[in-house]
Amino acid sequence: MKALVKEKAEPGLRLMEVPEPVIGPGDVLIKVLRTGICGTDLHIRAWDGWAQQAISAPLVVGHEFVGEVVETGRDVADVTVGDLVSGEGHLVCGKCRNCLAGRRHLCRATVGLGVGRDGAFAEYVALPASNVWVHRVPVDLDIAAIFDPFGNAVHTALSFPLVGEDVLITGAGPIGLMAAAVARHAGARNVVITDVSDERLALARKVGVSLALNVAESTIADGQRELGLREGFDVGLEMSGNPRAMRDMVANMTHGGKIAMLGLPSEEFAVDWARIVTSMITIKGIYGREMFETWYAMSVLLEGGLDLAPVVTGRYSHRDFQSAFDDAASGRGGKVILDWTS
Repeated sequence: MKALVKEKAEPGLRLMEVPEPVIGPGDVLIKVLRTGICGTDLHIRAWDGWAQQAISAPLVVGHEFVGEVVETGRDVADVTVGDLVSGEGHLVCGKCRNCLAGRRHLCRATVGLGVGRDGAFAEYVALPASNVWVHRVPVDLDIAAIFDPFGNAVHTALSFPLVGEDVLITGAGPIGLMAAAVARHAGARNVVITDVSDERLALARKVGVSLALNVAESTIADGQRELGLREGFDVGLEMSGNPRAMRDMVANMTHGGKIAMLGLPSEEFAVDWARIVTSMITIKGIYGREMFETWYAMSVLLEGGLDLAPVVTGRYSHRDFQSAFDDAASGRGGKVILDWTS
């Protein structure tokens, strides 16, 4: 089968022939239809410091996908051939304290699809049936392909109550955009998103934010004044991993405000802990999705009319993966999709 492979410990990816995966008794084999390019995939292609530490070549990359089940293992009962599925890319041990307590997203032995084992940028991918999400209601294939990052957005946005709250989102990348759409859909009063890309801020306006703020030109405090906010933001969603963004968020929260932090910094940085203490601000780290509560919430949000169409801005054949990756790496658009049927 054809697959996108990190063949050697060097920059770049290669579309090449690899053996089709073999499934075990508890696995399913999935014919991949579409995939989404993630920031993780960009790191792997660039072969940066993180990738050099995390990846062992050769490796089939990719973890965001939608496909059709074509084979099931002997012990699989709830997934059938022909099902349209996406996959939870965090494979857990099932034996640790958190797994046994049903908190699988907190497993300390998590292995990442397309990072710690061969992934989904291929014509076929194998997964344990316990990591498969079956789409029981109709869903657009582009959206089904990005359920993994959509789940990051939902997990982050719904960490704290949003009804009637003023929400600040730092970072208008694809996950920030989806979080903004979720926050608006979930009943936030104001949703403000910040970035330095005018193109991404334009996308944010399409998903219905109250204010899209270019922080290279205006401050978050300016945004507060424009909206008439006198006490700061109730909920913050940090999506950028940028030290300045986190510090600016803390400085603009109301007393008792709550911050969910998904953005992954590249290194340690200082924050005003005195402000966090005296303002009684709660900070919660977010990694991945809650299995499978977040997935249920995603499907329900879409059934309830949540529109993520503006977030998908690029569609390419898998054969044109170089252009697709360049598009995703530009930092100007939303999600980029690879079609594995063309």
